[in-house]
Amino acid sequence: MGIPLFIQNDEWLMPFAKQIAQREKLATAKEKELTQGVTLSDFATGYLYFGLHRTASGWIFREWAPNATAIYMIGEFTNWKVNPEYALKRLSKGVWEIELSSNQLRHQQLYRLLICWKDGQGERIPSYANRTVQDEQTKIFSAQVWNPEQPFVWTAPVVDGNGNATGSSAPLIYESHVGMATEEHRVGTFTEYRDKIIPYLKQSGYNTIQLMAIQEHPYYGSFGYHVSNFFAVSSRFGTPDEFKSLIDTAHRAGLRVIMDLIHSHSVKNVAEGLNIFDGTPYQYFHADEKRRNHPAWDSLCFNYGKNEVLHFLLSNCKYWLEEYHLDGFRFDGITSMLYTHHGLSRDFTEYAMYFDGSEDRDATTYLMLANKLIHQVKPDAITIAEEMSGMPGIATPIPEGGVGFDYRLAMGTPDYWIKVIKEQTDQNWDVGNIYYELSRKRDDEKTIGYVESHDQALVGDKTVFFRLVDKDIYNKMKVGNKSLVIERGIALHKMIRLITIATSGNGYLCFMGNEFGHPEWIDFPRQGNNWSYQYARRQWKLLSNPELKYRFLAEFDKAMLALISKENFFAHPAELIYEDKPGQILTFRRGDLVFIFNFNPDQSYTDFGILTGPGKFHIALNTDAPQFGGFGRIDETFDYFTGSIIPDRPMENNYLKVYIPARCGVVFRKMPTKSIYGIM
Repeated sequence: MGIPLFIQNDEWLMPFAKQIAQREKLATAKEKELTQGVTLSDFATGYLYFGLHRTASGWIFREWAPNATAIYMIGEFTNWKVNPEYALKRLSKGVWEIELSSNQLRHQQLYRLLICWKDGQGERIPSYANRTVQDEQTKIFSAQVWNPEQPFVWTAPVVDGNGNATGSSAPLIYESHVGMATEEHRVGTFTEYRDKIIPYLKQSGYNTIQLMAIQEHPYYGSFGYHVSNFFAVSSRFGTPDEFKSLIDTAHRAGLRVIMDLIHSHSVKNVAEGLNIFDGTPYQYFHADEKRRNHPAWDSLCFNYGKNEVLHFLLSNCKYWLEEYHLDGFRFDGITSMLYTHHGLSRDFTEYAMYFDGSEDRDATTYLMLANKLIHQVKPDAITIAEEMSGMPGIATPIPEGGVGFDYRLAMGTPDYWIKVIKEQTDQNWDVGNIYYELSRKRDDEKTIGYVESHDQALVGDKTVFFRLVDKDIYNKMKVGNKSLVIERGIALHKMIRLITIATSGNGYLCFMGNEFGHPEWIDFPRQGNNWSYQYARRQWKLLSNPELKYRFLAEFDKAMLALISKENFFAHPAELIYEDKPGQILTFRRGDLVFIFNFNPDQSYTDFGILTGPGKFHIALNTDAPQFGGFGRIDETFDYFTGSIIPDRPMENNYLKVYIPARCGVVFRKMPTKSIYGIM
């Protein structure tokens, strides 16, 4: 096996070439072992075999529980008591099965499994249950028969963000939580999101919706990250058909829909989840207690070295693509999966720390197989790694030595912005450092930049805008009110977002509401806040109120995305033109766009010269425009032509001379010009 391509491009990885090359060798061997001559897609069909299925003559149900001695279906149809007619029979390899007639089950009936083992028994929800519901009084979850008389009918093709049947457009992602998407003090629904949020997103310019907390989770406050039922849509938000309708509507609007996929761990709950499912703690998880229990998340770690676990998780990937027509996944908790120490208490300041023997090879193998499977099932699907250690090759193609994700999140960027805002005054913002931190990324990996996701606003923290303006947000946001704090916050909020998307590698992400400067933090109902929904919702009235300044930020966000989408922006790398650290001026180009940022809070510059090359330029976007809450200090109708600032040196006739006000970002577009030879 030769040296992987991405190692050839980075000589500092050469000492670890053998370890990196071993990834593909192990994944290839495991795929061969699992598939036995068929494809991964053929292998990953556990959801079609296990669980409850309607047949021509009735029903069939199967479960994998190797330690069980007996299994019964119990439910409303047995008055929740054991009935011999609903006893499963044992097949080979720990598989259990029962066939039922048509009249023994009906749509929406509740049921569970009573699993017996030596010296014990317990009620469990089937591992492949595709519908679970919670009793409002007892709070107990049960599986529910889901077989509507009229199956859902899809009306839209699977599309990308440009309305094409390919996945070619760069993702402009709106990270969303359906339950939080309502303004009311309750849990929002799929139907509400479909009817209210999707039209807003289409109008705003996002092309990809990323949905959180879709897989069923017992505790709402876990933000969906403590999953209990991996094949079930969270019933808090609605039914499977209502979720399909949301996706179908998004596709008709030309929007992708991806979801957070939680395969990094599982909830510890016994009654709802996979823990001690067949009486053993190691059926899906590690036998060793230290490896089984996640030390930071109070959850259980999958044993990715077990073929049955791989079958379960790979089938789960395919299920969401096939059953719900999803367009891809953001894989959560990749860092935790990659290392036996879960990346805890490690700063990963040198390559040797990635390859010190702590890499979980089984987990890496699973991730490679998952990426291969997903693109085999749906070639245009996108996969995004939430990986914060910086492990090289995560978003590099497998044939080039990588793990195969399409994108990785630039997870250091939000932390960097928080550090700058918290620790430095405006006068000390280092534009050179800002450009370096935002633009540094591996050339062989696609990255998605963002200012803040849900992580940065969780309880105890603040959104970026709230951090910039603090308490003035409560009484100084009315149009006409004068506040230096609010003026500064609005100006910097726009500049921070513009420079982040302008330097981002291959995509952009915004968490729901942050595009218009949503105040305060996120805190789900819990005992500590008296089960309040005050901070588990989005205050859309702030945006729709014409008397408030939030709309200025939203209008800027919309204009920014429109510009990025129109220019085929991410096809061009960022190229630094000039940085003036004392003056806090930064200029760079990307394709035909020239970006100029003046982070100086006090100093404006007249006739500032920028070396752009000959041509005609027009302002494409200006953070200081009045419609974005700015002061309108720039004449946007003016055409700019390059001209020499040194008259006796005609070769210097490549400078664009502009006025750049304090705390302002301006984007210039190079316009086609005519010459005797035609269009230049």
